[in-house]
Amino acid sequence: MYRFFIFLLLSVSLQAAPNYWFGDVNLNYFDWDEHAENETAKGDFSYVGIEGGAGWNSVDAYGFLNIENPTHSYNDEAPRDLRFSAFCDVDVEIKNNFKFHFQDFALNSGSYYVNDFVLGIAYKLDTDFGLWFRPFLAIHHTYDTYYKGLNGYMTGWLFNYDFRMFDYNFSIFQWNEIEFGRDKEFYLDNGKSVGDGASWGLNGAISFWMHLSKIFTVGVQYRYAKNKLGYKGRQAGTIYTLKYNF
Repeated sequence: MYRFFIFLLLSVSLQAAPNYWFGDVNLNYFDWDEHAENETAKGDFSYVGIEGGAGWNSVDAYGFLNIENPTHSYNDEAPRDLRFSAFCDVDVEIKNNFKFHFQDFALNSGSYYVNDFVLGIAYKLDTDFGLWFRPFLAIHHTYDTYYKGLNGYMTGWLFNYDFRMFDYNFSIFQWNEIEFGRDKEFYLDNGKSVGDGASWGLNGAISFWMHLSKIFTVGVQYRYAKNKLGYKGRQAGTIYTLKYNF
């Protein structure tokens, strides 16, 4: 992820004061559904995080850092072990809302690490009624405990809709990623499925946010995946979140 932060710092250093920015610290509880808990080694966990973003005339940037199972240790058995996850996303304007798209995700625990780097093209559709939509298409590089190299492609989108009801502001947000054309060495071992277990995978979440004030936001996220997160097949869960905005 270091290369991504270098690019981000170089991009931002060339910009004036941001046109917008936001940030928050958050408390979260991730409740996997019964199917995920029965079919995989996943278990419910809490995590704390900090996130933020900003936009300039030609650059938009977002990132987060999460501490999962913050009261636990690296030496605890998964899924109750201490873990760190981080994400960065930068879009650089090309022309007419087309953008160079960069994103980088990293997770580290005592028994496993992963770094997914994505580089491609995006397009942002913005409206005057609180809705924006950004699809992208990119190449995907994986660097983890079991595989290192170019790992096919990724496409997906971000979607956000802001609206007001009952004198409160609300948001509906979705992120969705589809991996395809994965390297066979990533998901097959002597013809047997391993890890994500397929040539394609789905990963994402859709969330509903209620902005109680400028300071506090509460939300519920439906988290979903298939042939992703180290397991073949469907996985889903619900995340309950409280944010303190600054």
